[in-house]
Amino acid sequence: MSRSGDNAVPFAVLAVPFQDYLVSGKIPEGLITSDYVGQQFVERLVHYILSVPSGSYTMSQLGKLLEQLDPRQQVFFFKRLKENSPESLKDFAPLYYGFMAEFHALLFT
Repeated sequence: MSRSGDNAVPFAVLAVPFQDYLVSGKIPEGLITSDYVGQQFVERLVHYILSVPSGSYTMSQLGKLLEQLDPRQQVFFFKRLKENSPESLKDFAPLYYGFMAEFHALLFT
């Protein structure tokens, strides 16, 4: 059911090819159209990286993808990662500290 003249498929029903995004290092232009879509993208990315076998992506690939997100979405990524799998944070420590050093001020807003 779409509004008249609006044939866009809602993000919630899209199959998101995270592996392709990780390999290319790019989030397609116009995919993240609002804060809400950005949050949904992050939620789904967290579940993806926690679900795929080790070695399916590199921290460098993940870092390149995260760099394209809004800083608040980057912080949200690590927050959701911690909430979903606290023990996995040790695996993401270099990436975490690299990003959090840049956004220290955001952690207290």
